[in-house]
Amino acid sequence: MSSPAVDPEIGPLVVRSAPVDDPGELLSLLPPDDAFAWVHGGDGLVGWGRATELRTSGPGRFAEAAEWWRELSSHAVVRDEVDTPGSGLVAFGSFTFADAAEGSVLVVPEVVVGRRDGVAWVTVIGTGIAATPAVAPTTPPRPPSGATFVDGPVDGDAWKALVAEAVQRIQADDLDKVVLARDLVATLDEPLDVRAPLARLAADYPSCWTFHVDGFFGSTPEMLVRLERGLVTSRVLAGTIRRTGDDTHDLALAGSLARSSKDLEEHEYAVRSVADSLAPHCTSMNVPETPFVLHLPNVMHLATDVTGVMKNGASALTLAASLHPSAAVGGTPTPDAVRLIDEIERLERGRYAGPVGWIDARGDGEWGIGLRSAQVEDDGRTVRLFAGCGIVADSVPADELAESSAKLIPVREALTS
Repeated sequence: MSSPAVDPEIGPLVVRSAPVDDPGELLSLLPPDDAFAWVHGGDGLVGWGRATELRTSGPGRFAEAAEWWRELSSHAVVRDEVDTPGSGLVAFGSFTFADAAEGSVLVVPEVVVGRRDGVAWVTVIGTGIAATPAVAPTTPPRPPSGATFVDGPVDGDAWKALVAEAVQRIQADDLDKVVLARDLVATLDEPLDVRAPLARLAADYPSCWTFHVDGFFGSTPEMLVRLERGLVTSRVLAGTIRRTGDDTHDLALAGSLARSSKDLEEHEYAVRSVADSLAPHCTSMNVPETPFVLHLPNVMHLATDVTGVMKNGASALTLAASLHPSAAVGGTPTPDAVRLIDEIERLERGRYAGPVGWIDARGDGEWGIGLRSAQVEDDGRTVRLFAGCGIVADSVPADELAESSAKLIPVREALTS
């Protein structure tokens, strides 16, 4: 359900960004409720409160959100003393994977604290002029308690059968790759204080983007698109191998991943999908010929950073809409793969594998793919964890199940400590 960008009874939003002393760990500033986060390597944005929001759904959800944001930004009264991407008027957002799903949202917090390149600031957003609040750590989060885990509607054996069915369809049809996901359901003794898993994820995976928007949280390694002063960047991950913890063995595994024809094929599909989607928006692009191996604590990925220079003034949100769903989370050809997902996956993905991130009034922003993620259900005690794998013609179901289990580790461990 959408809402007008400017409420005629209260008028446009009034926004002020001012520099402040370094506030320390950004996530420590968050209150227990109504908090938002996008943190990478200690820098990023956190926010709380709600100045205004948009909830939308359906195939037009991105276009509706982009138009709402343009109207809201054009009417806002902004005093920005920082003038950097992420200062001034900012919204956090998260969008569903599927067109038919409910739950896409853009939220403008009342307070945003940001830090990048040694510069910190506070933004206050509301319907009138407000003083810059004091910025200090809040009460520590309550650790998760008593987490138990069970398979979602599709257990491991049934999911392996779905992978086998997908392989058969790929071999029989004009389909190169399909991404299948599964979920794990955690039940806690008491409602989750999401700040606790956020802090654990940020500490354990500093090279990932740790996020929280409206109960959807995680730590994604994949940047769908970043737009900063006309420069576009997209990090593509496809092709994964689990780490063993033995550095020598893991180095050998990284070499085998870089030579794996199955993983290189999967990765090539994903890179081509991103490059083709960005090309209409860019005057020039750089698409590396070979991927590098991205080392994370639990897995290693084949990775490629695609870059380009904007030519048509599209916003980061518009670019995210152009890229979603990429082959990395859908398959190739993507429309056919998404239809197969809808047919056989038997999972309500919600916002899993959809774009999540932020946008500012300039149109700059960062949108990741909602991977290594989980959704806190309405009771606060139930948390759905998600993971997916790219299936190609020579995929082995047992191997794909093991890979999905490795991808569940980050959030699973964050709920048990």
